[in-house]
Amino acid sequence: MTAQPAVDLSPLWQVMLVGSLLAAAALGWMWLRQRDKKRSGWLRPLTLLTLFLTFDLVLFGAFTRLTDSGLGCPDWPGCYGNASPVGASASISEAQSALPSGPVTHGKAWIEMVHRYLATGVGVLILVLAVASWRTRFGHGDKAPGAGRWWPIATLVWVCIQGAFGALTVTMKLFPAIVTLHLLGGLMLLALLGMQAERLGRRQSGRPQAMVNPATRALMLTAFALLGLQVALGGWVSTNYAVLACTDFPMCQNSWWPEMHFDKGFQIWRELGLTRSGEHLPFAALTAIHFVHRWMAAVVLVALGLLAWRLANIPGLRIQSRCIAWLIAMQLATGVANVVLGWPLAAALAHTGGAAALVLMLTWTVAASRSSTRAASMSRLAAMDLSA
Repeated sequence: MTAQPAVDLSPLWQVMLVGSLLAAAALGWMWLRQRDKKRSGWLRPLTLLTLFLTFDLVLFGAFTRLTDSGLGCPDWPGCYGNASPVGASASISEAQSALPSGPVTHGKAWIEMVHRYLATGVGVLILVLAVASWRTRFGHGDKAPGAGRWWPIATLVWVCIQGAFGALTVTMKLFPAIVTLHLLGGLMLLALLGMQAERLGRRQSGRPQAMVNPATRALMLTAFALLGLQVALGGWVSTNYAVLACTDFPMCQNSWWPEMHFDKGFQIWRELGLTRSGEHLPFAALTAIHFVHRWMAAVVLVALGLLAWRLANIPGLRIQSRCIAWLIAMQLATGVANVVLGWPLAAALAHTGGAAALVLMLTWTVAASRSSTRAASMSRLAAMDLSA
């Protein structure tokens, strides 16, 4: 069987065309719902639509990884040099016959290519959003009902970086560090779009930011940072297939402190299943990866629980408080289910979706609030300017 080059750009334009058609269908649906509004009023619906589809893309990316479909097409951006698995049918059949239990099957190829089509469509929508934001700003000046001058540009740059990580995921054969960074990049994209959606909604409604004391603001940012670290650890667990290193809870391997190799488990730059020196990754290293994720989960649950309790007493942030409380309960339930039920696909997808929802919820909370100390300082500066 002839080896397929890792990068084959011949179907690039066809793949981009499919993604553009998906984006056009989404835009057409939005136009039907928003056709009676002024163009400047389209920004928030377009942002929310892009945010929704990006969330779906993150979930479908998790589905692609969890079904071992990441190498369903071993080249990028197409499938054996074709724009779809239809044209690559003979090559896929040959690869599947040579290795029936391998990563290439017709079903996995379709899953991988649908993920690429969706990613391309989201990229097109983000490009449209950036152009629309700047056109609105130039048309209305400083009174433009936008989310800020540079947020859409930053989102466009980031989605291009995320696309590069998607290509590296395939060409570097599911290199754990790259796959984990790709997951984190997807969640960062959600946060960027969530920030824009909140700012647009607040500007259009005239709703002020909720005032929080400095201690609550610090807790909010600390919880967000801890959540980011926990998501990275969760990605490291998933990409190293360490979920089933412990199949009981709260103990692991019937022990409170099983054998663990932290040094090998957290060697970041290495191939899947191997240590940096090329040896097979020992089971104790996978146990260490799993166990650290558990420890950090306890810390994050406490931080988020305390934050939800504090937010419940702040007008304008009570909805966020309830949502955070429900999401951490969901994450605890799905995390335990992954362990004791043998990592079922539904629980694994729900766990990833819960993490993405928590990132969005904390983004919403941060954007919808401000420190009372900062607000007082800005008021004093404004008063000084007026008196001068």
